[in-house]
Amino acid sequence: MAGTVDQIAIVGEEPERTISRSDSGSGEDSLDCLFSRLPLTPSLSPRKRTTSQSKSEPPLLRTSKRTIYTAGRPPWYTESGTPFKEAFVIGLCGGSSSGKTTVANKIIEALDVPWVVLLSMDSFYKVLNKEEQELAAKNEYNFDHPDAFDFDLIIHTLRKLKKGKSVKVPVYDFTTHSRRKDWKTVYGANVVIFEGILAFANKELLKLLDMKVFVDTDSDIRLVRRLKRDISERGRDIVGVIKQYNKFVKPAFEQYIEPTVQLSDIVVPRGGENFVALDLIVQHVHSQLEKREITVRAALASAHQGQPLPDKLSVLESTPQVRGMHTIIRNKDTSRDEFIFYSKRLMRLLIEHALSFLPLKPVTVDTPQEELYEGKRFDGKRITGVSILRAGETMEQALTAVCKDIRLGKILIQTNHDTGEPELHYLRLPKDISEDYVILMDSTVSTGAAAMMAVRVLLDHDVQEDKIFLLSLLMAEMGVHSVAYAFPKVNIITTAVDKKVNDEFHIIPGIGNFGDRYFGTDAPSDWYESDEVMDY
Repeated sequence: MAGTVDQIAIVGEEPERTISRSDSGSGEDSLDCLFSRLPLTPSLSPRKRTTSQSKSEPPLLRTSKRTIYTAGRPPWYTESGTPFKEAFVIGLCGGSSSGKTTVANKIIEALDVPWVVLLSMDSFYKVLNKEEQELAAKNEYNFDHPDAFDFDLIIHTLRKLKKGKSVKVPVYDFTTHSRRKDWKTVYGANVVIFEGILAFANKELLKLLDMKVFVDTDSDIRLVRRLKRDISERGRDIVGVIKQYNKFVKPAFEQYIEPTVQLSDIVVPRGGENFVALDLIVQHVHSQLEKREITVRAALASAHQGQPLPDKLSVLESTPQVRGMHTIIRNKDTSRDEFIFYSKRLMRLLIEHALSFLPLKPVTVDTPQEELYEGKRFDGKRITGVSILRAGETMEQALTAVCKDIRLGKILIQTNHDTGEPELHYLRLPKDISEDYVILMDSTVSTGAAAMMAVRVLLDHDVQEDKIFLLSLLMAEMGVHSVAYAFPKVNIITTAVDKKVNDEFHIIPGIGNFGDRYFGTDAPSDWYESDEVMDY
């Protein structure tokens, strides 16, 4: 969908005031007329500072019965589960108020690709001690010097983000000159735009940049913008702003920033108004992204044929009761009420069976009869449930009925019907999930493409592979092999395994489209798939 940014994480964004091309040549922004328009005393409005924001507006196609997300993040890993491509990182450098954030936003709009991250150096200022805070209050602290930034944290964060890992980005409070307790979590970047006045000032940082762009704006215009911003938005007086500019900003630009223009791949004069330069940048990024495309699902379909089922697979014992319930839910003539009722019964049995694989430690308790009882207790910090939307969400009720106060997360994965590949559209995971045992739930698994993507997401959030339990009512052998080959430590638990998947990737004999049968929706025939079509 043209003109839509599907997933943007804007971190440490500092609003910049831009000047239109018609104004820049008129002399209206010259220093002489500036003083006639700017207040000589600080504004009484609240002082505005750099904030961290996250915006997610995926394009939607709505019908009478369903909402379909029409763009998402394609696989960033191979059929072996290992990351195949790194995020493409654009470095934006330029003087203070040169229009870097404006250029970044223009690039994002023109790229029109999902999962773009905008990362600002303003998030990575060092925490000031008491003496430095006193200097900052008197405009005597140099925020434009390389020593003002935590480059080690910048490099660590950008390196993890480039590798596709989840990262926590500090939120810097300029009022207290410290980092807030709540850091911003950023994940899933296909493209990272890193902007800052000293974006090119560190050799290790430069190695992480795939494209280096220098925003070149006239110094008078930059000063005018800074005066406007600091007086009207930050509550400073004109004398203090000019004093800081002459003492720190201008010398730092000449010593540390301006020389790095030689390191840039592209120089953008006039900032966000230079549409020719922006178009060249966008074309290059698109060409690089095309080279990084990969197909996973077709590879899964042709792999692991004839292999024995893995040791990490556990199938619920096929008792007459279990087989009887499967007979009911597999029957195409079963009513929706009966389908839901017996599906829930199977889910409860599946959850109970899965919990027996969690680590337990011996514990002794006193009974009401003052006798000792040798028992068992969960030997872990926490259990978290994560459902693959939408059908996996039907298993949450059974999980919460068995595990009291369990935390829940959600991952939305849909098939791209043009490419046949799964795409990640949305995720909401509890904080500090890396420390948890995770029960990953989906109703059915055919090729395993959606399940693999969900497992990869958990690994990118530093969940340990052997702490992931993939639960499904029905799996195909192909899906079991796909997940087990890519992630051999993941525990795979189901109530039944069917041998075949047909050319349309339907499980045979199968169960049909679980989500449509459960929720009472009717998918078109070409969408009639099991786990591979997730609509929500």
